[in-house]
Amino acid sequence: PHSGAIQGFFDGHPVVNWRHENLMRLFFRALRSFVKPGGFVKVASNSHALGVRYSYIVGSALENEFHHIETMPFLDWHLHRYGRSYGDKRDVYKRPDAKNNQSYNAQAADRDMVYCFCYAPTGGKMPKQQIKLPPTLKTLKGCTDGPFKNRAGHDREQLAKQLHHRFITEVSGTHVG
Repeated sequence: PHSGAIQGFFDGHPVVNWRHENLMRLFFRALRSFVKPGGFVKVASNSHALGVRYSYIVGSALENEFHHIETMPFLDWHLHRYGRSYGDKRDVYKRPDAKNNQSYNAQAADRDMVYCFCYAPTGGKMPKQQIKLPPTLKTLKGCTDGPFKNRAGHDREQLAKQLHHRFITEVSGTHVG
């Protein structure tokens, strides 16, 4: 899982990392509408991920009544040979290496884990799904790294406004892209 890159920021940067946590919270909430009680869900992710961290995966599952039943190394999973992909425009020119299953430059299957869950609804009413809010416009204007590093004045303010508008649109549930 990945919420999409924001140019100039690494996945773990606090200005953008909230998006990854929301992705997992909303993913597991959406699964509730079509996974049958007792159904299994498996999520594969790099054990050193800075974006969608294992705590986001497991925590989001638990708050949506998916019990964590097992975590296993990706290479122990019977589907470990599937052709992973980036899931974006890079797939056009960077195809998965099916023979060696090395789809990513910086990730290897030996560092991936599979988190396994079983849906066990209690029948009680679920509270509204909590999500993380994006940084404020003031916070974005005060950012000194990432894409803001070499920007000043009007250029910096415009970038802050653009990102803030994008983030507010995303968190409102409006499809972006």
